[in-house]
Amino acid sequence: MTSLAAIRGSRHAQIVLGLLVGICFGFLLQKGGATDYGVIESQLLLTDFTVLKLMLSAVIVGMVLFAVLKHFGYANLHAADGTAGSNIVGGLIFGAGFALLGYCPGTVAGAAGTGALDALFGGMIGTLIGVGLFAAVYPALKNGILARGPFPAVTMPELLRLPEWAVIVILEAGMIGFLLVLEYAGL
Repeated sequence: MTSLAAIRGSRHAQIVLGLLVGICFGFLLQKGGATDYGVIESQLLLTDFTVLKLMLSAVIVGMVLFAVLKHFGYANLHAADGTAGSNIVGGLIFGAGFALLGYCPGTVAGAAGTGALDALFGGMIGTLIGVGLFAAVYPALKNGILARGPFPAVTMPELLRLPEWAVIVILEAGMIGFLLVLEYAGL
């Protein structure tokens, strides 16, 4: 059994690998400035696009790496059906947390890791309380508002009726072009 096959077959190895990737991502978020409240505030005010550039760079790299891993059989796409209700409720919860604290779940964890007390107490503890509250009300919501407006899982290649590689090339070129425009404009 190859080492990659061993990782796929071991839940423990997958958890450790996921933790290591998460730590690396948090490190890169911190180094890129995305764990700094002022940088996030400037992004929301559309005066500094550091966070957008960082996240687009992550999507560009991640899209290619995922396609390569998928091609060699080391990753699978598990697109799931969705509902308008769950997207709206999730967006409202995410937006409320972001508006109140100025961090998203990833940046709040990274900021807490750097010692930011607002992220640690307001963000991490607030996240745990929010998760607990949502878990408590989920049984009452799952067949109600969260089930409203179902829609099927459709990937971009399926939607555009193009081969996966063509969609990747088009999206990569568009994102890289957008990053170049932002850089050229001094944003």
